[in-house]
Amino acid sequence: MEFPKELRYSEEHEWVRVEGNKAYIGITEFAQSELGDIVFVELPEVGATIKQDEPFGSVESVKTVSELYAPVTGKVVEVNPELEGSPELVNSSPYEQAWMIVVELSDASELDKLMDADKYAAMVQE
Repeated sequence: MEFPKELRYSEEHEWVRVEGNKAYIGITEFAQSELGDIVFVELPEVGATIKQDEPFGSVESVKTVSELYAPVTGKVVEVNPELEGSPELVNSSPYEQAWMIVVELSDASELDKLMDADKYAAMVQE
């Protein structure tokens, strides 16, 4: 399984890629493999505020519905339009095409609570 080194990871299996004051958020390859085939993704509207560790949406697979938990706090400035018509991108390209939302960070220090790739890999192998 792949866990890109430049990303940060939450215990709830979300990843974060920081670009300036913006954070791209998605779910990890491990999470999508556990969920199975993704059939629907529910995401917040642009302009919504999400809070670290609180639900901000959900992912529905053929097996279950799983809540998405915000790895950081901020204002949603973009939602991936591709996921509405092609939720299966979460399975085929969890890190590139299937980013879910972009958030303007409220508190960059929250990133310090997230894991690097090595720590996340160790957590999912337990």
